[in-house]
Amino acid sequence: MNPFLQTPIEYLKGVGPAKAELLKKDLEIFNFHDLIFNFPYRHIDRSRIYKVKEIDASLAYIQLKGTIGNMRTIGEGRASRLVAEFYDGSGVLELVWFQGVKWVKENLKANKTYLIFGKPSEFNGSFNMVHPSLDDLEDLQNKRYLHIMPLYNCSEKMKARGVDSKAIMKMVHAVISDPRFELAENIPTQILTKFNFLNRKDAFLQIHFPENLDKLGKAEHRLKFEELFFIQLRLLRYKMNRTQVVNGIRLEQIGDFFNTFYNSYLPFELTNAQKRVLKEIRADVKRGIQMNRLLQGDVGSGKTVVALMVMLMALDNNYQACMMAPTEILAQQHYQTLVSLLKDMPVKVALLTGSTKTKERRQIAIDLESGDLHILVGTHALIEDKVVFKNLGLAIVDEQHRFGVEQRARLWKKNTYPPHVLVMTATPIPRTLAMTLYGDLDTSIIDELPAGRKPIHTVHRFDASRLQVYGFIQQQITLGRQVYIVYPLIEESEKLTYKSLVDGFESIIKEFPAPKYAVSMVHGKLKPADKDFEMQRFVRGETQIMVATTVIEVGVNVPNASVMIIESAEKFGLSQLHQLRGRVGRGADQSYCILMSGHELSNDARLRLKTMTETTDGFKIAEVDLKLRGPGELEGTAQSGSLDLKIADISEDYVLIEQARNEAKLVLENDINLEKDVNKSLSLYFALYQKNAKWGRIS
Repeated sequence: MNPFLQTPIEYLKGVGPAKAELLKKDLEIFNFHDLIFNFPYRHIDRSRIYKVKEIDASLAYIQLKGTIGNMRTIGEGRASRLVAEFYDGSGVLELVWFQGVKWVKENLKANKTYLIFGKPSEFNGSFNMVHPSLDDLEDLQNKRYLHIMPLYNCSEKMKARGVDSKAIMKMVHAVISDPRFELAENIPTQILTKFNFLNRKDAFLQIHFPENLDKLGKAEHRLKFEELFFIQLRLLRYKMNRTQVVNGIRLEQIGDFFNTFYNSYLPFELTNAQKRVLKEIRADVKRGIQMNRLLQGDVGSGKTVVALMVMLMALDNNYQACMMAPTEILAQQHYQTLVSLLKDMPVKVALLTGSTKTKERRQIAIDLESGDLHILVGTHALIEDKVVFKNLGLAIVDEQHRFGVEQRARLWKKNTYPPHVLVMTATPIPRTLAMTLYGDLDTSIIDELPAGRKPIHTVHRFDASRLQVYGFIQQQITLGRQVYIVYPLIEESEKLTYKSLVDGFESIIKEFPAPKYAVSMVHGKLKPADKDFEMQRFVRGETQIMVATTVIEVGVNVPNASVMIIESAEKFGLSQLHQLRGRVGRGADQSYCILMSGHELSNDARLRLKTMTETTDGFKIAEVDLKLRGPGELEGTAQSGSLDLKIADISEDYVLIEQARNEAKLVLENDINLEKDVNKSLSLYFALYQKNAKWGRIS
């Protein structure tokens, strides 16, 4: 990399230690390289200069050229404001400052020509402009940002200390106008020619200070492709290495374990989607390469049964299997499901979590190492060094986005040859996100619910309709059904007006008094034993209503529960709303989801609630969620650092993702190790990219 770009940011003229600390802390800008990769979030076309006489109420931000005249301070102390008159020959506009009055007054010069930029406001029949941006016209001559101005993100703390968007713009300009600013090309010539891309240096010049809107568009296109191309190159190279270089375990036999379960103990007919997925997995595990597959399926689609049947394939070939879940509740749910399905078969299953007693742990360790234990279910306790398998052949990870990269990698090292990996998620992942985040995995989708399941009827109700909702609950309980009521908070917050779980519980027991009704309460602050006790009461039908926080988002399976009421539904994300709704609809009866909210809703909240009432299709919901929240928050990727996009937008740039993936595939098919001369620049950059990448492989 160009040594100039490695220069620490504090050495840029006008920055210094104090401002550098702000840039590092708030924007992760440590050097010149980081600065130029801090792309503008938008640009404002300042090529047009308006006249004062042209101002009307419909205009947003405008630019004017003129001189400052009469200045006066109105009021005293903190309530004072500075008012100046701005002339451009066509009329007069008042400029107003409420902050930084002293600095503005000392630095503004009468009869000097300024370019001002801001939003005009109408007050008492005339227009003014509050806190306009001012540029000395002489200072701006021949500078590119005179025409199309970049806007950069900055925190309120940064603005208060003089490091605002304009300050960052000047820093970037100082770096890229320096003669030492050079950027080596990193995309092969044949790709640049094929798509008519700008060269890399020009792309950076034009993204920050475009000559015109056409050049800006070309710069964005090139840099988005570059970002996506290297993500795809990295993922596909892992995948090709795994399938072409690394040996894997062969699970060739379908024997007694699988056949006995399928023929005698399978509790229901598999759906066509489940059969298709099992065929895809079967083809994978007998090839002699490590399977690395993502299994997607909505809540209740039957992923666990598929996972069990794959585990039985491993057992038929004298290998062990394990299943790792992110929470104790979910691990216990999986354990109970497997034990129930395998109760009449000679398969030994154990549960290992943080709550497992020492004596049980010791026995599990002995049985695991001897091979007497066939299937181990657990939380991250499975990855501890003292957990040693005799012969692990298959690792299943549920809701894997809740595990860190290092945690997953430790699980794969539990055998000499890497075990086959099946990653399951009940959160449908949009195709573009799957390609970008899980591009090294093959994907299977269970897109069909078991026979007899009815779509869940979802409605949105405001708080004013609460009595009608309570009446509906009574009807359902009279029919023998059970009800979930979910709250977003455990205790009342001073800043939030949403009903707390505790207040909600008290309201419910008043409306549904004992002994006619019984109510459970479950939340994250309960001890595991108490939580389990309350849940089991509900599972056994001893309580008709469960008042809970989102601990029931995963891990509770009560077919008799037919109503899900979500309080303050506007506070939940789409993915969470969809997961919660999936707790009902597990039996043959018609199920309902009621989204309760106040009347004051943001546009995003309205769209979320509208989407939930219009569709139960998890993939459609995930697409809307991706557009609303962006990839960084979806699937926990912001938390795990799995995706750190600077300029591309997964929800919008699906065509570019396809292009980038196709080109990366072509390059690797001809030169997997990037050793040919045509890929020399690509190879150098890719080595650096691999070293600096913040996110890791799935396996």
